[in-house]
Amino acid sequence: MSALRRTYLLVALFFVAVALVCTAVLLRQAAHDVQRELDAAQQVVDYLALSLRDEPQALAADLEQSLRHIRIERGNEQPAEPFDRPWLSRWLYPQVMPARVIERANGEQIRLAVNPDDEVEEVWDSLLQLLALFGLALALSLLTIRWAVGHALGVLEDLLGGLRQISRGQLATRLVARRLPEARRLAGHFNQMAGALEEAEAANARLTGTLLELQERERTRLAQVMHDDLGQYVAGIRARACLLRIQAEQPDAVRETAAHLERHSLDLQNGFRTLVRDLYPVMLEHLPLEEAVGQLVEQWQGAQGIECHLQLCGAIPAFTTEDKLHLYRLLQEALTNVARHAQARCVRLRLRGGAHGLRVLLRDDGHGEPPQRAGVGLRSMRERARCLGANLRLRHCPGRGWTLYLNLPCKGATA
Repeated sequence: MSALRRTYLLVALFFVAVALVCTAVLLRQAAHDVQRELDAAQQVVDYLALSLRDEPQALAADLEQSLRHIRIERGNEQPAEPFDRPWLSRWLYPQVMPARVIERANGEQIRLAVNPDDEVEEVWDSLLQLLALFGLALALSLLTIRWAVGHALGVLEDLLGGLRQISRGQLATRLVARRLPEARRLAGHFNQMAGALEEAEAANARLTGTLLELQERERTRLAQVMHDDLGQYVAGIRARACLLRIQAEQPDAVRETAAHLERHSLDLQNGFRTLVRDLYPVMLEHLPLEEAVGQLVEQWQGAQGIECHLQLCGAIPAFTTEDKLHLYRLLQEALTNVARHAQARCVRLRLRGGAHGLRVLLRDDGHGEPPQRAGVGLRSMRERARCLGANLRLRHCPGRGWTLYLNLPCKGATA
């Protein structure tokens, strides 16, 4: 059953209940009034009966026509039933007094009895008027509800249809604003939600494309490193090993070739360590966060040639390995962005631990110009901050560099 039909049913039941109560009150009051009127009429009947016995001509024709609530019958035959008693008459006047019979000198009988028909008819007319009034009020109420609620139900139907289309992936769905102010506000909020979902889907599509591109770029870089650097070292080691067979009778040449092999092996080992560190910072599993960040700063400073000052304040909370990895990658990406885009000469990094968690401040002295569009680096930093449950803020000032604020509450740390 629809909401409109339920409303119709509830309103109809309410009107029926009120009508029944009013009918009961009306019948109760009417029974009291009818009883009082007919008691007075019974006294008139008794008075007329006494008057007719003493003076047979007391009941004149004009008086007979003006009597109300009194039934006068003339004749010698006694009727089996003086008058019909419908249910309303029996309800209003259950005890009917018997008719008074007067014998005239000429043998004619006059029967006088109380007749409640007029009073019952008045009560019946009042009851019909009351029920008609309630019926009219009910019809007007239902029409008003139909007119007033119809617009709201139309808005709900539009909203339901829009949500169905959104659930099917049709994010370009928009609601048409109706005349009601509430409907216009609802349509506005729905359209804003649909627009935000559409923008989020487009952003996710761009991010997915960027991640796929970055994945292919990373694979290309790894292939180049394996081929150009590590592959050359392996080729050199192989060439030196072949040369050893030729120089077997030349001790000095063997020693020189062995030294070359040792250097190539060391370079190969360092290359593998650098590659593994770029793929996954193994030191996070063995070192506290502050020492891992110290190594990151030292390696970045040596590789980029940019001065970086690390400041540790307070007791740094102990994080889970997963949270340490997110925080390490966030700082690594921030330093990479500084090296690529900021044109900075000095960077300051401060980690302040405390009872409320960890606060990170990274500031450079670069040009401070905003990027034309947010790259995958900034998006990955925001995503890692979201995984940490942290609040990440970025501020820039032209000519004074960029500043990164990261506030990681205690819920992201473990004791």
